Amino acid sequence: MNTKHIVIVGAGFGGLRLARKLNNDMRFKVTLLDRNNFHQFQPLLYQLATANLDASNISFPLRNIFQKSKNVSVRISELFAVDTQNNTLDTSTGIIAFDYLIIATGADTNYFGNKEIKNNAFPMKSTLEALQLRNRIIQNLEDAAIAEDPGAIKKLLTFVIVGAGPTGVELAGALAEMKNEKIPNEYPELEISLMKIYLLEGSNKVLGNMSSISSTVSQAYLEKMGVLVRTNTIVQQFDGEKVLLANGETIPTSLVIWAAGISGNFPSGISQNEIAPGNRILVDDFNKIEGFKNIYAIGDVAYMTAADYPNGLPQVANIAIDQATNLADNLKHIESNENIKPYKYNNKGSMATVGRNKAVVDLASPKISFQGFFAWMVWMGLHLLLLIGFKNRIIVFVNWVYKYFTRNQSLSLLFNPLVKKKMGMNDA
Repeated sequence: MNTKHIVIVGAGFGGLRLARKLNNDMRFKVTLLDRNNFHQFQPLLYQLATANLDASNISFPLRNIFQKSKNVSVRISELFAVDTQNNTLDTSTGIIAFDYLIIATGADTNYFGNKEIKNNAFPMKSTLEALQLRNRIIQNLEDAAIAEDPGAIKKLLTFVIVGAGPTGVELAGALAEMKNEKIPNEYPELEISLMKIYLLEGSNKVLGNMSSISSTVSQAYLEKMGVLVRTNTIVQQFDGEKVLLANGETIPTSLVIWAAGISGNFPSGISQNEIAPGNRILVDDFNKIEGFKNIYAIGDVAYMTAADYPNGLPQVANIAIDQATNLADNLKHIESNENIKPYKYNNKGSMATVGRNKAVVDLASPKISFQGFFAWMVWMGLHLLLLIGFKNRIIVFVNWVYKYFTRNQSLSLLFNPLVKKKMGMNDA
């Protein structure tokens, strides 16, 4: 009768880790609520979008993960609002009461209020969005293969990526490898020199959160692969036919991939007084939302400051995982009347891959940077370890080895129901 009901909203890195840490602790009844019935491994979405991996390789059914759990249940539902007075959630499957609520809803694409870009550009924050992007890339190639107008062909073969963070850099590198290795074999009728890949960044360097050497090397890698990298470049509009830059220049294209920023997904019912810049929820050092005793936020949606990060901790997967681990321990301590511990960010470093034998790694301690083949191996090893399930690790590893030696990975299936134009996405 003293079992506490913990509701975790969101099955991303943080929410999933928290549920697993509380698994089979019978002091708690845990409900993991998400709009999808699977956990998606976002760091490899770009490989799904470029037909190097299949959706099943990086998306894991939640019920399968907890099929032997005695206290964790999964509910596939949409959260409408939080009633903080009555400790209930209004969801698409009914009202859910809670003793503790953990908001781990992550972040979505930030279009900075530009509705035209939102309506016409492609985001890549979910498995479905990555599949839709892959479908559009392949459809553009198919259309270009039969088009006769040179202007139309050029527009179909011009891909513009906005935002040169890790997602933009990795996607640009993957597209460049497609252009150089895969597309000439599968589309011999195309003049491959007409294919242009732009990577546009508003700041003065790519991988802005990494060291100068990593930024310089990654840009050099991309340019050597044929990517047109432009820094200090602001995108103002995209109408589906051309990109308009702040300097007045236009780039004719039918495909823009928006990777320029993210915005927290906070639910209705949380006061605007608790919302920080970027739509993130203000939390204390214990991930508790200010003003509440039993409501917490972790991961990308949580705004926690530190001495070295006065504008909030970075929105990266390892912070979500570590915050979830710390919070799980604290919830157990609370039930045992023990002292709880604040979360302290331990910066381990950052990394990004550009392509075959090309990656950059910055370590925080010791503070060193390295690039090239060894960095690429480190990147692959870490991502394999973070994948859920031994089977998935083996499948992804085999795919990578096969592509490495054959320089070909054909998962280029065209699903017309997933739609040719961004406007029809909601019908998919």
